[in-house]
Amino acid sequence: MDSKESLSENVKKLQIDDDDDDNDDTSNNSSSSSNLSDSSSEEEDALPNFNVAMWDFNQCDPRKCSGRKLSRLKLIKTLKIKQRFPGLVLTPTGEKCVSPADREIVTKKGIAVVDCSWARIDETPLAALKPAHGRLLPFLVAANPINYGKPLQLSCVEAIAATMYITGYKKEAKFYLDKFSWGHSFLDLNEEILEIYSKCSDSKDVIVEQTKYIEKEQKLQEDRHNICDFPSSSDSDSED
Repeated sequence: MDSKESLSENVKKLQIDDDDDDNDDTSNNSSSSSNLSDSSSEEEDALPNFNVAMWDFNQCDPRKCSGRKLSRLKLIKTLKIKQRFPGLVLTPTGEKCVSPADREIVTKKGIAVVDCSWARIDETPLAALKPAHGRLLPFLVAANPINYGKPLQLSCVEAIAATMYITGYKKEAKFYLDKFSWGHSFLDLNEEILEIYSKCSDSKDVIVEQTKYIEKEQKLQEDRHNICDFPSSSDSDSED
């Protein structure tokens, strides 16, 4: 994985000046340079100090794949299919949910995600990865254009950002999501429950809070449905 310094250089390269015309106003140039410098400094500060990686099974449309975009931006390392990863691995074969208790693993060894199609999950050789720290994500709602509004069917960047957020790396999570026009929607949809997860003690606590949240949301939906089905006063009071 590239070091933070290498990632910082990449971020600087992404800083594009939209004004290609010559400008003799030195005060404007100075202000523009200052703004770019501040922006670059903020982005460098948000770069994670740990490895972020993925296994790419080449099952997704490369034009829509968030993992591929992160790779192009040098924000994720692509692993070989049989290559082991020592850190936290987001995989359907995990036996525990991501929790704040995983922060030390993330800090020291990083995060890896499996980039594959949800439609082809059964034919993906996930067992071959044999992660030391396999984890599942708790209930979250997708905001990516392909699976918007669907529970659990997150894109690579959503899964990575959720893990960062839950383990206390909120600034880094936002930094990754900001690379996508729809990224802010993921936090808009999930901020309440992400905050709850981020305050849990361990995986068991996350499951408890997940259950409470789902039950609450189901109750709200039932109440809304009952209100919609309740006959209006004009119907009940109408004369024959």
